[in-house]
Amino acid sequence: MTEPEPKSPNELAQIRTDLAAGRTLMAADRSLMAWIRTALSMDSFGFTIYKLLTEFAQKGAALPNAETPRNMGLFLTGLGSLSMIMGTLMYWQTLKELRQLQPYRTWRPTFIVAVLMSAFGLFLFFGIIRRVL
Repeated sequence: MTEPEPKSPNELAQIRTDLAAGRTLMAADRSLMAWIRTALSMDSFGFTIYKLLTEFAQKGAALPNAETPRNMGLFLTGLGSLSMIMGTLMYWQTLKELRQLQPYRTWRPTFIVAVLMSAFGLFLFFGIIRRVL
């Protein structure tokens, strides 16, 4: 059996750089998934509170203010939407910096889910504002 030829220091440095960039990309994916989880929790909790308090108000429960269900829903869905947009922008910036070292596909599955979640959160937010939902 023949032994593989030893790699030059430049080749080893390039391999290590590629591996480090890959690890950074995976860390960015994990961070964006954490943003997605947080935003999904806030959006769903805000919508649930909005619907639940609206039902209570329709059944005659005493609320501190007639706009309480709407305000609570707007606050939580707005916070979830804002956090999703901020997380997506941070991820985009990280990909932009990593592309200087190594080319990566921009439309990664995590990024697609983040864009969809941003649109979903904005839909919920404006649906509550317009009282469509």
